[in-house]
Amino acid sequence: MKNNSASDKTNEFEILLTLSNAIAGARQRADLWEIVTEQLLEKFGARYYTICLINEDALTHTPFLYSAEKKIRSVTGINPVLHEQHPIKDGLFDHAIATGEPVIFDMQSLIKRKDIPPYIIHWYNSSVKELMMIRICNGKEPKGVLYLYSVQVNSFSKHQSGLLKGIANQLGTGISNILANEKIERQLKEISKYKTKLEQENSYLKEEWIKERHLLGNVIGNSAAMKEVYDFVSKVAASDTTVLISGETGTGKEIIAHQVHNLSPRRNKLMIKVNCAAIPANLVESELFGHEKGSFTGATEKRNGKFELANNSTLFLDEVGELPLEVQAKLLRALQEKEIERIGGQSVIKVNVRIIAATNKNLEEEVAAGRFRSDLYYRLNVFPISLPPLRERKEDIPELVSFFINQYSTNTGRKISGIAPKVLKKLMSYSWPGNIRELEHLIERTVLLSTTPEITDVSLPGRNRFLSGVAGTEMQVLSLEDVEREYILKVIKLSKGRISGPNGAAAKLQLPSTTLISKMQKLGIRKEHFIARNDGNE
Repeated sequence: MKNNSASDKTNEFEILLTLSNAIAGARQRADLWEIVTEQLLEKFGARYYTICLINEDALTHTPFLYSAEKKIRSVTGINPVLHEQHPIKDGLFDHAIATGEPVIFDMQSLIKRKDIPPYIIHWYNSSVKELMMIRICNGKEPKGVLYLYSVQVNSFSKHQSGLLKGIANQLGTGISNILANEKIERQLKEISKYKTKLEQENSYLKEEWIKERHLLGNVIGNSAAMKEVYDFVSKVAASDTTVLISGETGTGKEIIAHQVHNLSPRRNKLMIKVNCAAIPANLVESELFGHEKGSFTGATEKRNGKFELANNSTLFLDEVGELPLEVQAKLLRALQEKEIERIGGQSVIKVNVRIIAATNKNLEEEVAAGRFRSDLYYRLNVFPISLPPLRERKEDIPELVSFFINQYSTNTGRKISGIAPKVLKKLMSYSWPGNIRELEHLIERTVLLSTTPEITDVSLPGRNRFLSGVAGTEMQVLSLEDVEREYILKVIKLSKGRISGPNGAAAKLQLPSTTLISKMQKLGIRKEHFIARNDGNE
């Protein structure tokens, strides 16, 4: 008997050593699943097993691993009975924790008890005849319970107690290591997400910084109307007063907003911009105030809104008149209370943000029409700045043209020295419904098409009847020279290029042909303007 006992002890020690080394090397649940399934079950005559761990609430336990996982997944999907939380005090789990020794149950007798856990019913229906349980500890701290299930009776013996306790202790250490590794992996993922988020925000800030540096040089004009704007900017910039910039599209509202910010005490931080017209209505609130992870479909991670990004800086709300009414109410609260709440959030966040808003709409008319809240309008319209359209500051056109020629000549590598006086005069006579933006795009296009050092012609946009009323009640105004030039060209084309003779343009205009030719020279009308080939008669 002594020899058998010594041999059994040696065998148990070898088994324990082998399993201990294997468990110690496990880094993931899959590693431990393979060790327990392939090495542990057959040593104790078990068919299935479950390892259940105590949850952080110290009131429930949940399966950490179980042997039927692959079978259940392939046949019926994850069994909810095995994965749901169960109370620690279920009559079995708490008994195994308190005993500290292996406990064996006959399933036929166990199923007759009152209030048995649902997982016991599951295993009984899976033809399990016997159950053995042993507490799992990490050091002296109970972590959970190992369940071993057999499909035969009398499979388990208390003589296996020492070996099973030793394995359970090793499992406790191995599981703690795996949980620690999982926590580290989660933390690394969170760090990676946070790093990605910071990189995205940093990229956004860099783009805005580059744009800001570009915009700073674009405040051009010394007209009386613009001097009044500069005066307003200088007076309001140093305060935290909310500014509402109004003006037609293309008048430079964003540039003035940058000027207000860069003359303010907040200039050391970047001004954050939100284009309210460019964001889908269902995303505006998230863009402004942010959201918590899972707060709505697609919210896969927490996101800070532009208010948080602009904390201690300036938030520029471009096209604020496009905000949906429901978002207007939340914006008003943010402005009044100086606090925001992320979508799905449970707490308020204090913010220190200076607001500059801009619009090309008449907000008073929007208020009257019920499309804009009157209380928000009065909250934004603390210090209004109205930008004049370009047609009301035409004396600034030469300076603007010169600036854009230099800018786009440098960008495109073209050598354009200037613009002909007659072309500049033509630009001065145009009504510019698109304002400075339209002028800039026209000069950019002209620089690209120019083949000479001096711009000698520009192709002004044709009058669009749909746009003619957009800028207000104004109409396109042409100089008398331009009107005369266009009319003479039409008559010459109607005369098929003939100037003199009974059917020529001079006769139709009731002018001597020499007078008409003189006018054409004065107005810069050349043959190529009205004849495609060099075979027409003068």
